[in-house]
Amino acid sequence: MNHESISKNNKKRLIYSAFPFIAFVFIMLVVYLADSQLGMDTIKWGLYPRKIVGLRGLLFSPIIHGSWSHLFNNSFPIIILGTALFYYYGRLGVKVFIIMYFLTGFLVWLSARDSYHIGASGLVYSLAGFLFLSGLLRKEKKLMALSLLVTFLYGSLFWGIFPVKDHISWESHLWGGIVGFVLAWHYRHEGPQRIKYDWENEDEEEENPLFEWDHLKQKSEEKGQSTTNRQDNSLGRQSNTPKQRIVIKYEYKKGDNKKPD
Repeated sequence: MNHESISKNNKKRLIYSAFPFIAFVFIMLVVYLADSQLGMDTIKWGLYPRKIVGLRGLLFSPIIHGSWSHLFNNSFPIIILGTALFYYYGRLGVKVFIIMYFLTGFLVWLSARDSYHIGASGLVYSLAGFLFLSGLLRKEKKLMALSLLVTFLYGSLFWGIFPVKDHISWESHLWGGIVGFVLAWHYRHEGPQRIKYDWENEDEEEENPLFEWDHLKQKSEEKGQSTTNRQDNSLGRQSNTPKQRIVIKYEYKKGDNKKPD
């Protein structure tokens, strides 16, 4: 597969990953316009803790927002983080998204204050928590880079888990982050993994990164010692072999004393 074909596949994959979340934000916008312009009072469809009627908020509360700023602040993180989840994790990303969507809301329903909880911020915290921890656990370069990007862009989300303002559902933020971390740990052996090569030995290399080199060095020293011993033995055999004396005999024949004519 050539570079051009790979590039086309990556673009197609990016589009397919982004489309569901663009559509999700569009639904959020339509619901808000219906509420603000038509007076539909959609907040009653939000999540209300420990009341049976409040359970419908598990499905509807993430798409309901109370103001333009509330909607705007959740829209871009949903698109960016959601696209990253589907792009890098594929089918696992779909499963993780469905679980965090409902599990975060259910935990809020069990433990939060008696009030309507609306907005997709809990989902944003789940996505950020999962992408951050999952990249670190997998030790894969691209996913670790994604973890750093999430930290850079959304590191300030950390302060949202504390009860600073009464009108902010910090419970959704807290449970969303916890759900994201738990899912990252639970599925750490599924989905994309760091490529492991044949020469890698996880247990021993983690304890001693130079083990492989020491091993080769030891082999080299043993080989050198063996060569030296062979040379010494060879010299020893040569020294024990009696030397043969070479005798050169010269014969001198006395010629006639006649002068030439």
